[in-house]
Amino acid sequence: MLRIIRNSSMLRRSAGLLAILFSPGVLFAQNCALCYTQAAGSGSHMIQALRSGIVVLVIPPMLICLGIGLMAYKKRNQFNED
Repeated sequence: MLRIIRNSSMLRRSAGLLAILFSPGVLFAQNCALCYTQAAGSGSHMIQALRSGIVVLVIPPMLICLGIGLMAYKKRNQFNED
């Protein structure tokens, strides 16, 4: 019985993951009309600054998550060594 429950929960998780992966990218975008018109009407320097700002805002959280993941991986068996 427990094996059936595990398989069904695994099936639901897999179906949810596939639904997220194959959904269109537009669903995840905010589609702010004001932001779009401002970016489209600005010059090339402003567009480059916007791209640089996006990169600056993405990199630190990614590094923090990577650091936490590495620490968790290194400490995974710390409490199992009795």
